[in-house]
Amino acid sequence: MSSIFTHDFGNHTYEFQTGTLAQQANGSVLVNYGDCSLLITATMSDPREGIDFFPLTVDFSERLYARGKIPGGFFRREGMPGSDSILICRLIDRPIRPIFPKGFKNEVQIIITPLSVDLENPVDILSLVGTSFALSISDIPFSEPISACRVGYVDGEYIINPSYSQLESSKLDIVVAGSASGITMLEAGANEASEGIVLEAIKQGQIENEKLIKFQYEIMQKIGKTKIPFEPTSSDSTVISQLENLASTKIKDIFMSVTGKLEQANAINELKSELIGQFEETNPEINIEEAFEHVQDMTFREMVLTEKKRPDGRGLTDIRTLNSSVGFLPRTHGSSIFERGETQAIGIVTLGSEKDALKLDNLGPIESKHFLFHYNFPPFSVGETGRIGVSRRDKGHGALAERALEPVLPSIEEFPYTIRVVSEVVSSNGSTSMASTCAGTLALMDAGVPIKSPVAGISIGLVTGENGSFEILNDIQGLEDHAGDMDFKVAGTKDGITAIQLDIKIDSINFDIIEKTLEQAKSARFTILETMNSAISSPRDDLSPHAPRVTQIQIPTDKIGLVIGPGGKTIRSIIEETGATVDIKDDGSVLIGSSEKSASESAIEMIENLTREAKIGDIFTGKVVRIMDFGAFVQILPGKDGMIHISEIANYRVNAVEDEIQLNEEVTVIVKDIDKLGRIALSRKALLSSEGSSKTATVEKSNDKKG
Repeated sequence: MSSIFTHDFGNHTYEFQTGTLAQQANGSVLVNYGDCSLLITATMSDPREGIDFFPLTVDFSERLYARGKIPGGFFRREGMPGSDSILICRLIDRPIRPIFPKGFKNEVQIIITPLSVDLENPVDILSLVGTSFALSISDIPFSEPISACRVGYVDGEYIINPSYSQLESSKLDIVVAGSASGITMLEAGANEASEGIVLEAIKQGQIENEKLIKFQYEIMQKIGKTKIPFEPTSSDSTVISQLENLASTKIKDIFMSVTGKLEQANAINELKSELIGQFEETNPEINIEEAFEHVQDMTFREMVLTEKKRPDGRGLTDIRTLNSSVGFLPRTHGSSIFERGETQAIGIVTLGSEKDALKLDNLGPIESKHFLFHYNFPPFSVGETGRIGVSRRDKGHGALAERALEPVLPSIEEFPYTIRVVSEVVSSNGSTSMASTCAGTLALMDAGVPIKSPVAGISIGLVTGENGSFEILNDIQGLEDHAGDMDFKVAGTKDGITAIQLDIKIDSINFDIIEKTLEQAKSARFTILETMNSAISSPRDDLSPHAPRVTQIQIPTDKIGLVIGPGGKTIRSIIEETGATVDIKDDGSVLIGSSEKSASESAIEMIENLTREAKIGDIFTGKVVRIMDFGAFVQILPGKDGMIHISEIANYRVNAVEDEIQLNEEVTVIVKDIDKLGRIALSRKALLSSEGSSKTATVEKSNDKKG
């Protein structure tokens, strides 16, 4: 039976339609918001054999017909999901995954199909809200709906679910996801926003979320299916207790005495193998390895909460040893190394021209990107073998670093280059995305990119206890990320925050935790910036000699066709003759790029000559293209001729034009007049006269020779 439910939210009204489409899915909903329509389905199957994790998949099936566009490419149909689609999937996965029951291993698939988009409202929030709605009314054991909204900050005002145009002038773009109990996920980009502005935005977003969560509970009561019962398997408490008595102290000793990620892991594995051998024979029904990991995590948590100690001996707010350097790669346009403990990231910058910009074929309004950040995480960085390729995680970490650095980059008008930053993570023990942000900043300054201010990033962890107790950990490493409750990444400059990403493993966190985390992150950020400043304090004054030189000039829009020429003939000849790249935009801006200065200068001169307008008093050296009885026509500019009247050829009487100048001869002339029809009158005589007696003597000598 079809049902429609509405809820006012932000700029528009949510309309949730059920019982019409995709009836064979466990849960489905058509979400309408403005002129956006998204079909969202949730489907569940039985657990697969041999898996020890929850197989949740989220797919955003991009359909370009939704915006009235035919896909590019040979086949003219959608192919593999693009980066934007993958980021939307990650945005949905992160807040909903912790809501499912612990130990749940049924395969669950969420598919979002955009049927219509209006290029006004971002579809990521609609997708997340619709996913919660579809899961909540389904029989899948997802009993606690969540909500999400985007918050902008424009002219001192907070805006709920701002449009694309509003985001262009917003100081903040933050996605706040939450449940009835608190915040579950944050994702933000900001233009150096203060901690106070960010915290208030989170509060404003959660107020709106609570309204939509209450609305979903009401709908669940009306049309929600009965949830499939699920009882998690419980471990034998007696065995767990015995294992804890045997292992806890030894694990703690290893934490405090063995340094280094691999050395510590090897010692833990030896202890685990020893204990598994003792327990497996007498307790074959118990997963001893899983029980040991539980004891290991509990030991870590107890150390933090009761002893205020961490597995590597640091205090709760201590940052690992920091090192920074730049310029170690001779042929790249900019390079750096950033180290934080055992985490190492190499930053490499490459500069290119307009043609190197990324052309986008997606559902958003932006058609090209001039700043790209790519993150690589090879298996050797964690001492393992494995598959080489770009994962969803890699794209997510790259997008976070890109978001963190974008606010400090110069505009394309100020710095007319396409900029690509690559982070090569060569050693990892936690917080590689924030290390990549730091490495990227250093490499940009080494490349001479005039960034407004350096950006540093830090990952903050959390360990919660009973009765609301908690401890916040600065600069978490791999073990603390795995066994802890939160990974809160914050990047920014000395003046404010530029990016945030929060993921949690517990049901939710409160505002006290968020506020304290932002305070600690600010202090840590300043410490890291000081270390980075010791390597390079400001962008270099000049680009690398191996980087292209890109110069921007402006031509009248009515001259664009003249520069391009019929079928692109003219612009191709300029590129072939000079070796420079030439890119012309619709607004008349022209980007000329070349690694050689002379090539750029030649291309600029040719373009300026093509588009130059003659003015009275301008001097030209041009070729004689036509001779008449009354004078000669001289090509002073490409496609532009002027006439020298016979009386203006010399400072004496000329009987015949050919007595003084010949066809195809180059002559220097001055513009004497331009009439209302645009006809140009030239003079050679005026220049001869102005050169004085020496020129006159030359002319007389010439006359004598003719006589």
